[in-house]
Amino acid sequence: MQTNYRYELIEPMGRNFDTDFHPQLTPKEMLRLGIFGGKYMTDCRDEFPADWFTKAKLSPEKHDPKLNFFGVEASQPLSVWRKKGWVYPDDPRGWFQWYCRYYMGRRLGEEDRRQIKRWKAIRRHIAQIKINCKKGDIKCRPRQRQALLHWAYDSRKF
Repeated sequence: MQTNYRYELIEPMGRNFDTDFHPQLTPKEMLRLGIFGGKYMTDCRDEFPADWFTKAKLSPEKHDPKLNFFGVEASQPLSVWRKKGWVYPDDPRGWFQWYCRYYMGRRLGEEDRRQIKRWKAIRRHIAQIKINCKKGDIKCRPRQRQALLHWAYDSRKF
């Protein structure tokens, strides 16, 4: 992992997002709910506000799906993301690292557009939940709901 990566924050934290990008959850909220089996951001906490990690569900030792909000496995290993070309070199932990840095105020032009396009594409899972689940039944389709949570969509609301 990179230890000396530096970037410029050019926007206020949590503000001035691209007009096509409307995440429903902040990184802090996502970490508290439980994402990526808790094995995320455990080695780069100093980069982000300390309060993001208050009550965060983290597992410094190993990936633990029980720490996910829906208690299920819903992600592929980072090695798969890399193999598929989904990981930008400056964000070696993938989309969520990009989102955290974007939320902090970093902007990268083309990479931002690529990640926002990926974020928008995950919405297809929302339709599946709405079609197949009763409103408010958060136990229905837990893997899809957890996957949406990994992408800052809050499926508890539909």
